[in-house]
Amino acid sequence: MTSTDNSHPFANCLLRWYDVHGRDLPWRHTDDPYAIWLSEVILQQTRIQQGQAYWERFIRRWPTVQDLAAATEDEVLREWQGLGYYSRARNLHHAARDIVSRGGFPRTVEEIKSLKGVGDYTAAAIGSIAFGCHVAVVDGNVYRVLSRYFGIDTPINTTEGKKLFSELAQSLLPKGEASRFNQAMMDFGAIQCTPKSPQCLTCPLQESCVALHEGKTERLPVKNKTLRVQQRRMTYFYLRCQGFTAIRRRGAGDIWQGLWEPYLEENDSQPKTGRLTLLRQDVKHVLTHRVILADFYLWETEERPSLPEGYVWVKEADIQKYAVPRLVEILLQSLDG
Repeated sequence: MTSTDNSHPFANCLLRWYDVHGRDLPWRHTDDPYAIWLSEVILQQTRIQQGQAYWERFIRRWPTVQDLAAATEDEVLREWQGLGYYSRARNLHHAARDIVSRGGFPRTVEEIKSLKGVGDYTAAAIGSIAFGCHVAVVDGNVYRVLSRYFGIDTPINTTEGKKLFSELAQSLLPKGEASRFNQAMMDFGAIQCTPKSPQCLTCPLQESCVALHEGKTERLPVKNKTLRVQQRRMTYFYLRCQGFTAIRRRGAGDIWQGLWEPYLEENDSQPKTGRLTLLRQDVKHVLTHRVILADFYLWETEERPSLPEGYVWVKEADIQKYAVPRLVEILLQSLDG
């Protein structure tokens, strides 16, 4: 391990811990900004255990950013299916085409941040890991580790809190060690200083951790209450008509933009002709700021009913070719039950 003489003891201790406990991840064996960027986008809202398999699939299918840019949005969404937060996939595809049009991957944090879907954290991670930019990352792990170690109770989701933690993380960054320090912070928060039941008894920072000595570990970091979660009810009808089914692509301005779904009702009206079979009722699907309760029906009919604009008829055998939300995946699985 290397460190500068004027590094903060916190940073030196963290890097020593990382040398022993750092996770062996495939994107850490390359300095290809495309591979690193892809990992950061996938892991924004996804656990590493699940995200790594998707990263490997994307890399196999589209090994370069040029390959990804040449794909269609439908292909990207289909490969992304199951990860959720589909705006990430659309932004990834849009940014890939932007990178190709620029003639290569941007190399400064500000330029990286201009890519669609890339915020401060992702830009700092890519810039520091791929290009050695001297910039600290600040994410949930960093907030948690710093708030506990320094005993900071400023809410992390306020303007004041974001500024405070960003400046603190930057001040701790050892010269020439941005990549290792940032990855060490991520791993330390994920492995040692976890949200619940942190491993305080084996923590190398325990002697100087304010939260541990003041009994505040479980209360930090502080986060102000946000918007109330809303409930939404949806009723899906899987239409079956002589080997065909009807689906539509969801439009902009709502959840699951660009994904496909069967016939949907969000009011009390139901189709009157044909045979209805209830498949599942009150299926609970949790999103960030809302909870969906869904009912699934199989609607069998000999004649194609009149449907609202936007629905298209496709062969049932081809339904797996279309990218669908996780909730619709559950519906399709219910057909086999």
